[in-house]
Amino acid sequence: MRALIQRVTEASVTVNDEITGEIGPGLLVLICAMQGDSEAEADKLAAKIAKLRIFEDEAGKMNRSVRDIEGAVLVVSQFTLAADTRSGNRPGFSNAAPPAEGERLYTYFSDRLARVENLPTERGRFGADMKVRLLNDGPVTIWMEV
Repeated sequence: MRALIQRVTEASVTVNDEITGEIGPGLLVLICAMQGDSEAEADKLAAKIAKLRIFEDEAGKMNRSVRDIEGAVLVVSQFTLAADTRSGNRPGFSNAAPPAEGERLYTYFSDRLARVENLPTERGRFGADMKVRLLNDGPVTIWMEV
């Protein structure tokens, strides 16, 4: 699985003028299931993200996790993270998991953050045309792949 993680002061996702997920301080996680991914990758990624120390402590060092700051997570599916741009000018997406499997792992991953990692978790809508609004804090943006 691939994820692009952004530290945010706030973020939301809207589908057809309806807000489907909204958080204050925390993490916006853009997520993509890749060919061959399973629950094991989702479990590992969720655990890593929950413990990722990218929030500042009292000394101004990135030493606190989203859990430490009592923040939330907004999870948005984004198959374009699977883009292969090695040749030509049009990216290929054949490395992404098939849609049904991608949706299953997206839901599993989001639920894992909420139920196992005990993080307040909001989400977008898989496969929808989403409008994502965020205020990146830092900016801090981390690429993660398991």
